Amino acid sequence: MTVTVRFAPSPTGRLHVGNARPALINWLFARKQGGRFILRIDDTDRERSRQDHEEAIGRDLAWLGLAWDLKVSQSTREDLYEAAAERLKAAGRLYACYETPEELEYKRKRQLARGVPPVYDRAALTLTAAERQAFEAEGRRPHWRFKLEDGDVRWNDLCRGPCHYHASHLSDPVLVRGDGTSLYTLPSVVDDADLGITHVIRGEDHVTNTAAQIQLFLALGATPPQFAHLPLLTDTAGQGLSKRLGSLSLGELRASGIEAMALNSLLAKLGTSDAIQPRQTLDSLIAEFDIGKFSRATPKFDPLELEHLNARLLHEMSFAEARPRLQQAGLDGDEAFWLAVRANLTQMNDAKDWWHICRETVSPVIEDAAFASQAADLLPPEPWTADTWKGWTGAVQQISGRKGRELFHPLRLALTGRENGPELKTLLPLIGRSRAAARLRGDAA
Repeated sequence: MTVTVRFAPSPTGRLHVGNARPALINWLFARKQGGRFILRIDDTDRERSRQDHEEAIGRDLAWLGLAWDLKVSQSTREDLYEAAAERLKAAGRLYACYETPEELEYKRKRQLARGVPPVYDRAALTLTAAERQAFEAEGRRPHWRFKLEDGDVRWNDLCRGPCHYHASHLSDPVLVRGDGTSLYTLPSVVDDADLGITHVIRGEDHVTNTAAQIQLFLALGATPPQFAHLPLLTDTAGQGLSKRLGSLSLGELRASGIEAMALNSLLAKLGTSDAIQPRQTLDSLIAEFDIGKFSRATPKFDPLELEHLNARLLHEMSFAEARPRLQQAGLDGDEAFWLAVRANLTQMNDAKDWWHICRETVSPVIEDAAFASQAADLLPPEPWTADTWKGWTGAVQQISGRKGRELFHPLRLALTGRENGPELKTLLPLIGRSRAAARLRGDAA
């Protein structure tokens, strides 16, 4: 059977790094196995699901390079869920309940006060036909619970190892609301069975649901997939990441200049013992991927670590990889420009500043006008190479008697207007003789 996984976001908000991690891990797992990656839009929450959020999810995944083999939306598959519910009713596994939310909460509090687990007491199973009719006459519409079979449910989790839950410690889950719409569990299991999902890789917040879902798979005559529950990502203080935390949304990170492969390189290794190194392609992450490397320790996401990784990735990026990005930024930079400036970039947008210095008008900073003018007079004729800087500054040193910072600092300020930056031996040929001469004489050029 072809390995098939799914990433199942709800279009009720924007993706953040906490969502991106399981998406990436699912994708890497599938590609490592030569399998399929399905994007399933869980849009059964009609009130909160939005089309613009769904479109943003697609853009974010495309930015990361996580192409899907199939996309489905749960809102178009409701007939499947209704048919499954009817099968469960016929088999006596789905039963009607009439308690109100307030009544259920009262029961829960009473159980907790007695020191017993707040498990649903299955009172609905003892209702007579007359009692059900009376509730419906009041206007109550039943919600429907899945009756769990007694016994221990076991599975071998790819991240957590052997797991088991006894059904007596779990409440029969509600699968269908009073208005007839399905809750998460029923559509998810029906879709996983129908789409041939072989592995469900998700956050550990779902681990307690797995026992009930395994029983539901079996009740529908389907083979349960293998499960892997990853520890949830937190911030550096150990707090959970909310998808409404805009500063960590993928859209915000992209707009701030973060490279997709910097984020991929970080998220693919968080929670493993592997060193976190910048990787230029997803293929390199696929080659290194092993889901068995993920530990049960809580991984922490540090934005500063991402920024440092982003800078390292740019510093190692070849011109062939950078060229499309430069063109997107409106920069017709050649390889000489890229090799000159990349070591000074923390994000790709920084290249615009150095393009401006090399190719557009800059107001020079002149510390000593006489010295700068003297240096301008000594500029050699073009063409210039990386060796021009050494020959020119050697001549300036000989005439002026300056050396070290006293020699180089005023030349940098005059030529670039900056205190620091790329090596001037690489910038000087890019600036060109006419601009360099004008700037040394105090003219904007």
